[in-house]
This record gives sequence, structure tokens and C-alpha cells, in this order.
Amino acid sequence: MMVAVFGAYGHTGRFVVAELRERGYEPLPLGRDAAKLAAAFSEVAHRVASVDDPASLDRALAGAAAVVNCAGPFADTAGPLVEAALRAGIPYLDVAAEIEANRDTFARFTDRAEAAGVPVVPAMAFFGGLGDLLVTTAMGDWSAADEAHVAYGLSSWHPTAGTLASGTVSRDRRDGRRVRFTAGRLEYVEGGDLPRLEWDFPAPLGTRPVLGEFTMADVVTVPSHLPIPEVRTYMTADAARDLAAGDTPSLTAVDERGRSAQTFTVDVVVRAGTIGRRVVAQGQDIYAVSAPLVVEAVDRVLTGRTRVTGVASAGRIFDAPDFLRALAAHLTVETPA
Repeated sequence: MMVAVFGAYGHTGRFVVAELRERGYEPLPLGRDAAKLAAAFSEVAHRVASVDDPASLDRALAGAAAVVNCAGPFADTAGPLVEAALRAGIPYLDVAAEIEANRDTFARFTDRAEAAGVPVVPAMAFFGGLGDLLVTTAMGDWSAADEAHVAYGLSSWHPTAGTLASGTVSRDRRDGRRVRFTAGRLEYVEGGDLPRLEWDFPAPLGTRPVLGEFTMADVVTVPSHLPIPEVRTYMTADAARDLAAGDTPSLTAVDERGRSAQTFTVDVVVRAGTIGRRVVAQGQDIYAVSAPLVVEAVDRVLTGRTRVTGVASAGRIFDAPDFLRALAAHLTVETPA
């Protein structure tokens, strides 16, 4: 089957195209820049489309079985691409890490996607998707919890141009405020220094300084289907400093798959009363691992291995423990005692 990839010539988009090909799908690269498309995919069919031109999106999606949006800022691209997917009657998935863009997808399209019977899966990537799968797995047979904590232990963070552009859009939308999920809702508070804490990661990281209220897309995906009033995310201080620095070097590939040397640990703890449950995922390169995450999701959507339709996060639409097992070649997932 042919799967369209919008933003295919971007850093994550190239990983997604390669992963689709490995899984036996026919990638259809799409993008706004004809020259970049031609340079990156001169030997395969590709189509030019713009989110400002709905007719071009309709032509671009003709014949596709699904569309994956890898083009940020998603505040600009997600809405028009979801609209086009609904017109075409095909599943939409994206790799958005932008909190507000993901919130908007749920708010704008839940009823329409459900009525159309079209799966729409936002944040199906390292931030938002993986955390949601891990929290859902940790919940197990619990119907509710008091708190969910997602701690990101990144060895470094060399942001892509897309990450930086999306971050700028998010900061502009927040007008200097910080966002957090507390008491069952998103809350915007005036800026200031983030709290600095210590987090006891499993080996090999160990105890590391982290920034509290370093809020990521998990505060949208997790509460979208799990009754947890407090969802908090943390980032290792060194990685946060890399992201904020203006002179962090660009990513450098170190293996045949094009992955960087960056490693990550995602440490998830959910608590109900005095009882806690923990699930840990470890792997290499947060951008590269987004490709098997979203392509596994594409495969499950197209083969009918879903629990619901309409707009749904990874943990709601898929069997979370089974999904994580399917990624064993890319992720090590453990439930420490």
C-alpha cells in the first residue's frame, strides 16, 4: 500500500520514508518545496503540496492508504492535513510534539473523525506517543491513578531545524507563560525558572538533575483517555541546556541507519495512593525512533488492529503492551521491581 509522508525531506521524514520501505509499504513523499523533494527523492514518485492550497493536498493524497505528517510547525500543518485526510477518507498520523497543536487536533476533529470512521492519531512519536504507551502499560488493570510522572533522560539534545521552529511557535502562543497539567486540566502560569530536581534513573544513567515542569506532549495524550489528574514531565538538565543553547552542533550520523549517538531513557512512574508502578524504555536517537513508532502505528491502523476510531492517542487506539513488544528491535522496555 502507498503511504503519503508530508515533510518527507525533513530529518524525521527521511527516517519515516526509510522505515515504511523496510516494512513493505510504498512511501509517497510529499512536501511544500519542489526543489528539496526532487533532490531527496529524484528516483521515486513524489508530489508537491501546500497546506495553503487544499486542492493540492487532495491531489497529493490521491491513491494513498494513509498519510503521515512530519512537517512542523504542526500548528500550521496539522489542521489542513487532517482536513485533507477526512476528505480522502484515509487515516492521519503525525509526529507532533507541540502541546497546543495536539490539543487543537483533539478539540477540532474528535466529533468529525468519529462520525467519518477515520482514525486520527496525533503525537505518534517519541514525545507524546511513547510516553502515552508507557503510562498506559504501567497502569495495567488500574482504571485510574493519582499521578503520572514521565522523566526523560537524554544523553544530549541536538535539535533539528523543525524542532527549533516548532518551539518558537509554541513559545509565541504561550506569550511567556509555562504550561502544566494539574488538577485535571492544562494550566498556563507566568514564566520563571523551572524547578530543578533530582531523578533516580535506572542504570546506566543513575541520579541526574532534571528540570521539573519541562512539559511535553504527554500532558495532552495521557489525559485524553486516562483519568489521571496530575501528569508531570521532566527533562535532564544537560539536555535542556543543549536545546536552549544557540550554538549546539547539528546532528551527526554514527551508523548505517543514520542515527546519532544520542541515547535516551524514559522513566515512567504512575501512583495510586501509596502504590507505584514503573516502566522504563531505553534506546538510541529520539528522532530516529519516531519512525518505527509511527510506522508500526500505520501498520496497525491499516490492518485493523485498533480499539477505537476517530481522534485517539497511541495508548487508547492500540494495545499498548503489545505495541511496545513489537518495537523490541528499537526499544528496550522493562518493568523494574
